[in-house]
Amino acid sequence: MSGAPAPAASPPPSSSSSAAGGAGLAGATVAPEELVLPAADGAPADKAGLWNIANLLTMTRLVLVPGFVLLLVHDGGDDPAWRSFAWAAFAVAMITDLFDGELARRYGLVTDFGKIADPIADKAIMGAALVGLSALGDLPWWVTAVILFRELGITLMRFWVIRHAVIPASRGGKLKTLTQGVAVGMYILVLTGPLASLRAWLMGAAVVLTVVTGLDYVRQAVSLRRAGLAAERAARAAQDPGAADAGGAETGATGSAGGADRPGEGG
Repeated sequence: MSGAPAPAASPPPSSSSSAAGGAGLAGATVAPEELVLPAADGAPADKAGLWNIANLLTMTRLVLVPGFVLLLVHDGGDDPAWRSFAWAAFAVAMITDLFDGELARRYGLVTDFGKIADPIADKAIMGAALVGLSALGDLPWWVTAVILFRELGITLMRFWVIRHAVIPASRGGKLKTLTQGVAVGMYILVLTGPLASLRAWLMGAAVVLTVVTGLDYVRQAVSLRRAGLAAERAARAAQDPGAADAGGAETGATGSAGGADRPGEGG
């Protein structure tokens, strides 16, 4: 009938309804600045800040070092009570060492500060304990020298090969760290009788593990560096085979002068 009113036009869909409809198909819309992609292990992918739990544990270990030394040498280092306080500080420091690295890796809290400060804190607390015990006459200096030489040497060697690969901590290395910590902790306490004999045997085992694992890390470092250098040469050759052939011919013609351009590539 011509007099009947025309049907009302449907209102255009609002932005909220469009979003709701889209959500049914592809999920709710999120602003780019609000989107945080998870890392492979479930941790946020954004860069961790300095003040996180892992770094705080590392800082705690660093702060404990001077306090531990003062407790260890208080009153000439002969008071069993003060040595017990020193042992408690050392134990807390070693416990933080067990957790800070694991927390940093698991929850994406790895920072440049942590990479530098963590190994420094590890070596600082252990070195302070060894040097302090030797200075008090409780631990032979040669034991301190062997352990510190190995620890510092391996740390420098890790930086030597870090451009090619990271040397992972082996089971032997973890056992060495545990044995060292327990043995040093027993030397911090004033012990006599069978416990004193037990700590001497435990320290002997720690020294053996220190040397054996150190040699194994050297072997790994040399192998990783050689493999890394070989991979770099292969990559350069794949990118520009002509230049690689010319470079090889020039090296053969100039002898040792060609090798001087890249010192240490031979491993």
